[in-house]
Formats: sequence, structure tokens, C-alpha cells
Amino acid sequence: MSQKRTYHNIYDTHYHIVFPIKYRKALLQNEIPLHLAKIAEEIADRYDIEFEKIGYDQDHIHILCNFPPKHSGSDVVRIFKSITARELFKQFPLLKKQLWGGEFWSDGFYFATVSERGDWKSVERYVSNQGKTMSTNYQLKLL
Repeated sequence: MSQKRTYHNIYDTHYHIVFPIKYRKALLQNEIPLHLAKIAEEIADRYDIEFEKIGYDQDHIHILCNFPPKHSGSDVVRIFKSITARELFKQFPLLKKQLWGGEFWSDGFYFATVSERGDWKSVERYVSNQGKTMSTNYQLKLL
């Protein structure tokens, strides 16, 4: 991770964003997450947002990202939610029947800054492991 530059500023910011699917429906499965990742790449190119990690469970998404100070956190959430919802409804018309209100994402979101010096690795690992079951191997000892 390094400092990013624009014409008028230098920044080194990282954010953890979480938001659920409307009605907490478990829809992030099968090919939908692949399409979300593709849409995120297009958003990144167009709006100068770097999605460092995207993790998901079936009913919510975690995003670890950075973006220039010209965007606010609310701007990034609005951009991501609106574009992904529109594109997913185009690609998967049956989603509208499962989400009878016509919205893909819930209204609220969680937003936090993440420090490289503090908890960066913990948050990065947490986001990467979304949707994966953690298996712990216990070694039994015979007495």
C-alpha cells in the first residue's frame, strides 16, 4: 500500500464498507458475486475508486477500498449500490420478483476508516474470509 496521487492532492486512506441486501435475502450466491466483481471493476475505472478486497456472505457485502478525497463515503456507497443494482436487475430479471420493492440493497450501511498501522491486516483477513466456513482442526492427545 502506498500513497496515491491526483493532480491536486496526495492521499493514503482506506475504508471498510458493509451493506446488506434488501430484506436480508440470501442472494449473493451462484453467478451473482462474479457479476458484482465485474461491475466493481467498471466502477473502479470510471470513478477512480480502488476496490482492494470485496467479500460477501449470502445476504451482505464487505468492501475494503480507497478513493480520492473528491468523493465522500456516502458518494461511494451511492455509486456502488445504484450501478450494481441496475446492472444486476438487467442481467438477472428474476431478482425483481424476489425483491418485491424493486431495490437490491438496503438503505443503510456501515462505514469505517482502516489504518495500515493498526488493524489493516485483521480487517483485510476478515473481508477475504466472508462466506467461508472456518474449519479448525483440533489435535486430540491420548493420555
